[in-house]
Amino acid sequence: MTTTPDASSPDGTPPVGSADETPPPAPSGASSADSTPSEPGKADGAAGRRTRSGWWPLLTRLHFYAGVLVAPFLLVAALTGLAYTAVPQLDQLVYGEQLRVEKVGETAKPLTEQIAAARKAHPEGSIASVVPPEAPDHTTKVVLSVPELAEQDKQRTVYVDPYTGEVRGALTTWFGSTPLATWLDDLHRHLHLGETGRLYSELAASWLWVLVLGGLLLWFGRRRTYAGGSRRTIVLPERGARGVRRSRSLHAVIGVWISAGLLVLSATGLTWSTYAGERVTDLRTSLSAYAPELDTSLSGGSEGTSGHDHSGGHEAAPSGGLPTGLTADQVLDRARAAGLDGPVEISTPADDKSTWTVAQTDGLWPVRMDQAAVDPHTGEITARVDWADHPLLAKLSTLGVRAHMGTLFGLANQIVLAVIALGLTAGIVLGYRMWWQRRPTRGDRRAPVGRAPARRAWRQLPWPAPAVAVPLIVAVGWAFPLLGWSLLAFLVLDALLGLLHRRREGRPAAGS
Repeated sequence: MTTTPDASSPDGTPPVGSADETPPPAPSGASSADSTPSEPGKADGAAGRRTRSGWWPLLTRLHFYAGVLVAPFLLVAALTGLAYTAVPQLDQLVYGEQLRVEKVGETAKPLTEQIAAARKAHPEGSIASVVPPEAPDHTTKVVLSVPELAEQDKQRTVYVDPYTGEVRGALTTWFGSTPLATWLDDLHRHLHLGETGRLYSELAASWLWVLVLGGLLLWFGRRRTYAGGSRRTIVLPERGARGVRRSRSLHAVIGVWISAGLLVLSATGLTWSTYAGERVTDLRTSLSAYAPELDTSLSGGSEGTSGHDHSGGHEAAPSGGLPTGLTADQVLDRARAAGLDGPVEISTPADDKSTWTVAQTDGLWPVRMDQAAVDPHTGEITARVDWADHPLLAKLSTLGVRAHMGTLFGLANQIVLAVIALGLTAGIVLGYRMWWQRRPTRGDRRAPVGRAPARRAWRQLPWPAPAVAVPLIVAVGWAFPLLGWSLLAFLVLDALLGLLHRRREGRPAAGS
């Protein structure tokens, strides 16, 4: 559904000499160019008839070429995303010694003692934050801001047994992620190629929604041709189908079932992208769709800085240790009394004019993400931002990102993402298989793959359509720059190929 349709003709009827059964009939009202590949003269005649059914050849051609050209990027994104879905289990397998205790004790030591043990083993840098255990068999995480790592937005996390005070190891972490999780995340986002590599994932996310929606329109809009008019074959594979018809049925049905998930992944993936991401940022700013910022200034002014971020805090006490005044245990007690239960992260004051920050980090649904600023001298809650205070769009963005990362619904979320990744992979393989199955196989008409849908499909559109479509395409290209530029590149290349082809046949040139 999200890749190449069978395309020797706009509606997928087999070309002469292809190895397939009798093709389905064309839908009523379809022009000749909408049912089988025409000879030059017939194609020109069909192109002169402008009807509403002219959308189908154009949509088929777009879906075909987008699938052929973008599917490799989508396949890489699907396979790397599939690997990332297993991160929680892989972390426990690879880093179990650091993440878990050997034996669950009766009483945990104070956080102050655990921090002291971590600093004794790792005196470098300064304390950025402390993450108490989320479960009885988990270790305490003491996050250190180390200058040479801070340049890469990374920290050193020391893992301490909360019952014995034993330091069980230290890892270089990124936004709280282990080295393996970071490596898999980088592989999925940019293939370890830096900013240049990010273009691959943005191109895939930009075209994914186009392929999904176009595939749905083709499948539901032309069900009489593709699925024999049966409602059952819209959502279930066609019984008894063989050859390309069977591949097409599986390709489309898989796409139908995973389409909603693919659209969510496309939308959330674009928020992290380079160029489309800037558009999303500008839109969210104009709509005030960001979470309120926690005021961590002791003065109570309005220009305090956020004491907690997704990285676990890069700023820390100037001395490299904990600030004077309340201990980490006392700060945690004040936050618990204020209602911040569950998993939390305790970030140290950025300077002597800032507060401690305690933030809930429970990303499982229903999420708990309240934050509170705690005065390091008096223990007073000077400010707080609750999850309920976030604007709706900010909440949707946060939840969408959590779902994309597989953490919103725990194991069920991971399984759904794995199914979507496997479904997308299967759809891509089936799309290319259809292309191969459509190849001519008789006599001098042999070819390695099937023919593409006929050019000049746009000539069959009703007259008002281009006037509406062109501004819409320009707007979409502005919102999704890589989509716009890649589409323009395709149109230019296709026009040049069409020009060469027409000149060889001695006919006037025409566009797609």
